[in-house]
Amino acid sequence: MIKLPQPIALACLFYAHTVYGQDASQPESMQPERWNLFYQATSIGQYHGTFHSPYSGPFSLQNYTERDVSLTTTLFLGLRPETNTYIYVDPEIAGGRGFSGVDGLANSSNGELPRVASAAPKPYLARLYVTHDFGFGSAKEFVERDENQLAGDRPLNRYSITAGRFTLTDFFDDNCYTHDPRTQFIGWGVMFNGAWDYPADVRGYTWGWVHELHLRNWSLRYGSGAMPREANGLRFDRRLLRNRGDVVEGEYRYLANQHAGTLRVLGYVNHAAAGTYADSIQLAKQNHTIPDITETRRVGTRKYGTAISFDQEISKAIGVFGRLGWNDGKTESFAFTAIDRLATGGISFNGSRWHRPDDNAAAEMTFSGISGVHASYLAMGGNDFLIGDGRLQYAPESIFEMYYSAKLFGGFFASFDLQHVANPAYNQDRGPLWIPSVRLHWEMNNRSFGRKR
Repeated sequence: MIKLPQPIALACLFYAHTVYGQDASQPESMQPERWNLFYQATSIGQYHGTFHSPYSGPFSLQNYTERDVSLTTTLFLGLRPETNTYIYVDPEIAGGRGFSGVDGLANSSNGELPRVASAAPKPYLARLYVTHDFGFGSAKEFVERDENQLAGDRPLNRYSITAGRFTLTDFFDDNCYTHDPRTQFIGWGVMFNGAWDYPADVRGYTWGWVHELHLRNWSLRYGSGAMPREANGLRFDRRLLRNRGDVVEGEYRYLANQHAGTLRVLGYVNHAAAGTYADSIQLAKQNHTIPDITETRRVGTRKYGTAISFDQEISKAIGVFGRLGWNDGKTESFAFTAIDRLATGGISFNGSRWHRPDDNAAAEMTFSGISGVHASYLAMGGNDFLIGDGRLQYAPESIFEMYYSAKLFGGFFASFDLQHVANPAYNQDRGPLWIPSVRLHWEMNNRSFGRKR
């Protein structure tokens, strides 16, 4: 589920310098990297107290004090076996426990926690993929070194193919100011577009491929990934001709008063062995039971949606962003989270304004909603894989989040994050509540040890 950590200022500067040709020439002393190695470790501690809760269900956020901690640690190895070919391997360890087993919020509060309620850290392979660029023309752009990014020239106009294991959010629904819970906002519905039920296993990764046509000012991408066998599942469905997730995105990059901005439009169609809310309600009425989405699952059921994302630099120290998302709301939430409608917007400040250029402060507001039939299903006592209070007095779930990230020394950052949640799991009978969090993040690379490329 995690995008590569990259400071906000660097990301915006990269847009202006590489996309628009301002000081984009390669330094004479810089040769293309043949390999690099990065490391990160992130821990997030969270707390919530009691709140108004006249009733609860099996997937509710529990009305008692909870204190939980998550931990991830990752190695990022990049190799360049030949010009324009890149191989990336990322082993990862993740552990920790989320509030109420990572249940009870559609816009869950900790993007570092997968939907696994196991506290013991476990190793797994996060990414293993290869990318090849097919260049058009002689124009080049210089790419800086980063996690899963080798420094050196890439063709400015290129057609790239990527195949292997990754998360589709590495390539789609990017945003300069909110895409990485290790350094930016940590809520699920703001780090990615919550209405995009992107194909992934329980840890947020999939096997698939991505095609990208990249030109100076715009890009067009298509990706396809394996869907899990069941909602929130760890194993993938191998019937790829019938069950998979397809996504396409157009991206336009521009300058507004010499400040970089980007607009992205995304559409997706998922095919999965999923159920539908209407069929579940009808079956429950016939049998005089509580609706159960799992009883209506059929191979090849479709779910589709669209999303818009933008980010805009206002000054070198201030940027704004927003996302809109929509899906059909008829098919069960299957791979990411239970959001059918989404609107989010926010602002980010770089610490250079107060002489701390590596610090960031930001605030945002996210409104999440579900379709009418989805709300009726929950009101009758039905459950999604991460929400279900047994009853429902519907209202949009709204979350305000703000954070301050401070660089303490070297590659070590400490952040304070605060979230206010109204109508958790779309239920105005429950809440509101506050969730304070403390995040510690450490990052380093092979140059930190004085090694040469």
